[in-house]
Amino acid sequence: MKKIIIALMCMLLTAGAAMAQKRFTFGPKVGVDYTHFWGKDANHGGQLNYQAGLFMEYRFTNRFSIAPEVVFAAQGGKYDDVYYGDGVFDAKYTNNINYINIPVMFKFYVVPALSIDLGPQLGVNVYSKYTVESKDKSLNYKKNFDQKEYTKTVDVGVGLGLTYNITNDVFVQGRYTLGLINVFDKNWYEGEAKNGNAQIAIGYRF
Repeated sequence: MKKIIIALMCMLLTAGAAMAQKRFTFGPKVGVDYTHFWGKDANHGGQLNYQAGLFMEYRFTNRFSIAPEVVFAAQGGKYDDVYYGDGVFDAKYTNNINYINIPVMFKFYVVPALSIDLGPQLGVNVYSKYTVESKDKSLNYKKNFDQKEYTKTVDVGVGLGLTYNITNDVFVQGRYTLGLINVFDKNWYEGEAKNGNAQIAIGYRF
């Protein structure tokens, strides 16, 4: 047992030394998101979405690094309400609001394979529509509406999460990003509706 423990410790130290030699890395990342809106009077539920993009990481020391990203993220939420458009009926509303997100994460490596990540995020809205679908299937009603002019162009948030290095090149991340400003103009939605995004991603370092 002692030999096994010593061997494992040697492997961890060797891996840590190898990672420390890579001061600058970059590569792709993809992930699955659970997105929703939060805030006063926000009545939206969450929905599964996705993200894909690029990252880079620069290590100042073995413990500290900075890791900016550029990521396309499908976001939004859904809720039930009465529709008063082409007829009156109970409907499901789905908001699909996509962003180019630019998080800048400051990373602290607790051990060589695990870091705590914290940092701000800037989002630029590139798509904003909502879908109305009748809950009564016999009505067979489904229609998309553009809401870009009522959606703010810029979003600001803060992210907190963990990164685990499976190997020197492959990592997995868990992160929650909390939006800090309203997504919609007050003329469109009077309550507070801010973005929330829980994500799990995998990436590859070059």
